[in-house]
Amino acid sequence: MTISNVARARVKSIFEPIALAMGRVGLTPDALTLIGFGITVAGAVLVAVEQWTIGGLVIFVGGVFDMFDGTLARATGKASRLGAFMDSVFDRAGEAIVYVAIVTGAVIAGHERVPVLAAAAMAGAFMVSYVRAKAEGLGFTAGTGMAAVGLMPREVRLIILSIGLVLTDAPNIKGLEYALGIIVIGAIITVIQRIVHVRRQARRQALESITTTTQPASETGATEKQ
Repeated sequence: MTISNVARARVKSIFEPIALAMGRVGLTPDALTLIGFGITVAGAVLVAVEQWTIGGLVIFVGGVFDMFDGTLARATGKASRLGAFMDSVFDRAGEAIVYVAIVTGAVIAGHERVPVLAAAAMAGAFMVSYVRAKAEGLGFTAGTGMAAVGLMPREVRLIILSIGLVLTDAPNIKGLEYALGIIVIGAIITVIQRIVHVRRQARRQALESITTTTQPASETGATEKQ
């Protein structure tokens, strides 16, 4: 199960009018990136002080803002490698802050399992992102191709985590435990899926390279025989 790039494009097209409206009032893609990050940090602070439900809603809104910056950049022709870099960096920073906030809130509330699950979920989430970044850095699945590989990309993690937070009402924190557990398992599966995807692509590229190398020699031999 994956989210195809076609599905991603459809979802992003829904946000395009909103992003363009923000652009018309003077906001730039980078400004939207920073606003989304700021909203996420605000949600994380709420979670850290055990305001689970409202914090989860605010974090979800901050994650949705991630749709706006890239959509505005593409729609206005302002997409750039620097913008993509900044977007990625602040996405990871925001995700890390949220998990740290969950650990903080859970420790204050005296929950033992949540900090462990949150740490595991953060590690899994970062491995998912790292595998994609490393693969693309080495020339595998360039562009947005790797984003469509795997069960648990960032968008899915955001939805599951937000639902878990919203359903959490201390001292009953089972909803968050289940959400974090799902993210851990899903992230592990996604990492494996992406590794398998890269291995297949590497083998295919190796075969293509061998074919390209041997073909001229075969053609030369055939010419000599004639």
